[in-house]
Amino acid sequence: PPLTDVHPMTTEFAAPLAYLVSRYPAVSHTFILREVIRLRELGHRIHTASINAPDRLLEAMDPAERVEADATYFVKADGARGALAGLAFWAVRAPGKLLGAIVQGLRMGRGLRGLAYAVEAAMVARWMRRHDMAHLHVHFGNAGASVGVLVKVLTGCHLSYTIHGPDEFDDVSGQRLAMKMHAADAVVCISQFARGQLMRISAPLDWAKFQVCRLGVDPRQFTFVAPAEGQSHIRMLCVGRLTPAKGQVLLVQACAQLRDTGLDFSVTLVGDGPDRTRVEQAIAELDLQQHVKLAGSLTQDGVRRALAQSDIFVLPSLAEGIPVVLMEAMSSGVPCVSTPVNGIPELIEHGRTGMLATPGDAESLARHLLSLAHNEGLRREIALCAREKVRSHFDLARNVQQLSGVFAGFPRAPVTLQS
Repeated sequence: PPLTDVHPMTTEFAAPLAYLVSRYPAVSHTFILREVIRLRELGHRIHTASINAPDRLLEAMDPAERVEADATYFVKADGARGALAGLAFWAVRAPGKLLGAIVQGLRMGRGLRGLAYAVEAAMVARWMRRHDMAHLHVHFGNAGASVGVLVKVLTGCHLSYTIHGPDEFDDVSGQRLAMKMHAADAVVCISQFARGQLMRISAPLDWAKFQVCRLGVDPRQFTFVAPAEGQSHIRMLCVGRLTPAKGQVLLVQACAQLRDTGLDFSVTLVGDGPDRTRVEQAIAELDLQQHVKLAGSLTQDGVRRALAQSDIFVLPSLAEGIPVVLMEAMSSGVPCVSTPVNGIPELIEHGRTGMLATPGDAESLARHLLSLAHNEGLRREIALCAREKVRSHFDLARNVQQLSGVFAGFPRAPVTLQS
């Protein structure tokens, strides 16, 4: 089907909207940047704030990321002066609400962490007041969402979240996730799986808040190249943070089995993270240095180039939301092998739009990789079906248009920030 046309929203609905993320820009969260850019193209006035500094220096960012970094309010970077200014601002205008935010923050975070949430909320709330914003949208249900709850305590703002999973569901009680869902006015879920998990931990009265609005990619940014025929050397690619949840150590173990079958292959691991040492150790212990390469983090252009040079994409995750990188591979004509965890089956149908190996099973992963490596016709068939799946259900323009409709449904005359 054709890509959805973009229809700018009328200015009467374009109330300024604050976007809060724990870390922005971030190499693993470029989908947020794309979302923000597309929403602005639709007419939304969005200001971004990040609790933490970006994960890279400006010179390592793409041009669009540098623009966002220059315009983003970095809360911790505002330092002690910013913290004192935020506290003083609300101590003068709403001392009772400031005390309430501090008390609730201490309940949420226990000790210094809870106090930090309250201080950061005072800083974000002051920033929102300066930009006349009465809507706050928070990506992820983590510490940023905790700050969002306290901003609402201070200001009475309209509060919404985008919930991804799986991290939010790993520690439901510690994250106070049920309380956060009750405090929100609207909740966007990137998958039906995420919506179901929120329903599981929330009161039925809150279920109507939960709306599924998927992430997506712009297929026009990826050159679709059907799998080549007559490939003797199979090039595999894995893109993701090096963490236990992504399963890169499991992939290395599967590569040992591939080598033992005599397959001529190579695997490039793109990304960095806390599991890098374990991955390196696994490569060395299994003597796979000739087959497995760690490329570190790459820019979006670098990932696109890597996809263009790959025959199979593999992501053996043990826990996920719905990875955007799978959509990118599918848009590029690279057939994918992943696992049926969390929201992934909403994107990949086994044997049709990709292959799904048993989670945590290196033998199953190796078997599915071999089936693609040895079957050119299957690679081509899957690549074609996968492209249509992304175009029909995970197109960025269409899905951001849906998100825009959610935001347009917020109060047209939002509540005045209380003092």
